[in-house]
Amino acid sequence: MPSSLSVSPVLRNLTYVVDGNPRKTELHGGSDFGGYPSLKQRNDSFDIRESMTVHCGFVKGNKPGHHTGFDIDEADLMELQQFHEVIVASAIFGNYDIIQQPKNISEESRRTVPFYMFVDEETEAYMKNSSVLDSSMKVGLWRIIVVHNIPYNDSRRNGKVPKLLLHRILPNVQYSIWIDGKLQLVVDPYQVLERFLWSQNANFAISRHYRRFDVFEEAEANKAAGKYDNASIDYQIEFYKSEGLTPYSDAKFPITSDVPEGCVIIREHVPITNLFGCLWFNEVDRFTSRDQLSFSTVRDKIMKKVKWSIDMFLDCERRNFVIQAYHRDLLEHMPSPVASVIRGRPSLNHYSLTGRTPVKDTRRNRRFSARHHRKSVAGTRNKQAISQARKFYLISNYAT
Repeated sequence: MPSSLSVSPVLRNLTYVVDGNPRKTELHGGSDFGGYPSLKQRNDSFDIRESMTVHCGFVKGNKPGHHTGFDIDEADLMELQQFHEVIVASAIFGNYDIIQQPKNISEESRRTVPFYMFVDEETEAYMKNSSVLDSSMKVGLWRIIVVHNIPYNDSRRNGKVPKLLLHRILPNVQYSIWIDGKLQLVVDPYQVLERFLWSQNANFAISRHYRRFDVFEEAEANKAAGKYDNASIDYQIEFYKSEGLTPYSDAKFPITSDVPEGCVIIREHVPITNLFGCLWFNEVDRFTSRDQLSFSTVRDKIMKKVKWSIDMFLDCERRNFVIQAYHRDLLEHMPSPVASVIRGRPSLNHYSLTGRTPVKDTRRNRRFSARHHRKSVAGTRNKQAISQARKFYLISNYAT
């Protein structure tokens, strides 16, 4: 672990807009929670200076989570104000996912690294009714933080608040690992930070999308999958085109992709990465909640002004430290798995296939046993093939 934080290029002092009565002055996008920054304010926020004040959610108050929308109980707010070198955070809103317990966590991390899971009241009620959550507000390693007065009707958009604005909710944290609620962390947090930040001399890391590199292709995939209404996606892409967005090509190298697999974010909390989180959130607030569509626009606008880049590692590397589970709705609609019989190793003495009566070791019995063995093996192989095909079908459809 580095002995000191990275130096933030150019930007040293970042503060945030407070507006107790935000008003919409333009036709498209924005929210009371985000403060409706105008297009001029948006453009000014990409002009990186030593001291900046930008919109960054929570505009109705000086203390995020206290009468600002996305409100948090006072006891939890006090906990979130504490200093921590490293934290892990996630969220489940709309009871959309099943909480996943981290594995392979060292004793040092268990002692020093808090695991915060943000949930809304709907998810909290389900967890209590199903006896997953009790008065301790702990589920395994996760400390459950209940959010009240959520700012959006869309659970996915609410999930973008802690995901992109973690530096506002936890202002005294040095390093954070964000994982979506559907993921299970299976590698110690310190090892993840060492691999993707410290050894790379990076302060922001995110994996590339497993299939797509181009924002235009990502937009079409989102439309085909019904991730958001097509008109809003088209409006956002046309807006970015008017600002100069072009399809991804090798000419953009050393940038390796314009589309992240945004379910994991690893970052050091310094002014430039905090600014990136603010401006990325502002795009999600103004346009669609599909953060993959706005990622490269924010990244490239900042990179034009300062010497800074994002470590975009391969998605197969991400899969080495988080395991993806199914969303709750997919799990509930899956057919029940067919029960299978697992047979133990046969005994070494000469017993019949039933294991009850000894049989004579005659040539006839040996021929019978051989024929039966071949049929059994063939049947087992067929069952295994069917099972593998079923798993592949489910995984393929889920990935699509």
